Amino acid sequence: MKVSVFDYGAGNLHSLIKTLARDGARVEIETDPSAAARADVLVLPGVGAFGHAAARLAPGLADVRAALADGLPCLGICLGMQLLFDASDEGEGEGLGLFPGRVKRLEGGRVPQIGWNTIEDSDDPLLDAAPVAIAYYANSYVCHPDDASCVHAWSAHDATRFPALVRARRTVGVQFHPEKSSTAGVELVRAFLREAAR
Repeated sequence: MKVSVFDYGAGNLHSLIKTLARDGARVEIETDPSAAARADVLVLPGVGAFGHAAARLAPGLADVRAALADGLPCLGICLGMQLLFDASDEGEGEGLGLFPGRVKRLEGGRVPQIGWNTIEDSDDPLLDAAPVAIAYYANSYVCHPDDASCVHAWSAHDATRFPALVRARRTVGVQFHPEKSSTAGVELVRAFLREAAR
């Protein structure tokens, strides 16, 4: 299985690549979004800022949208999940729009939210296969879908409840970092790859 990790040019992807390659997947870093969309699995990592990442994605936006519509399995992590939405208050640029809605600044006492937080009200096969009860977050922005039926798990920061996991067919977005969420988080990535292989 060829897994393309789309590189926004924003940070270290080592722990994510190590997690993805754990069961023998061939992981490639790809800076061309159109080429990334031709893999068996696309991963949008969680490092960077929306405006910069959207600019890097823009040349292949139509190709990635078409691939997702055709059933390309995709895992969006943190910023990668946010790129699955229409747009963000964090910066200019267009997201993939797979989930109608906007990314907005997280409200609460201490922002960014950095550290462990609980996963609540989960009803997704990935969280059945890998029951992640707590996960590691590092985020200042959260997704606000127009239709909450895409949300399959939630978290809360102070009084703000926000989507922890969204899904549209074979595309899954998680606001947390599974590759940094201990054994259960790693197992969630493995469960996603097993699902993608079917």
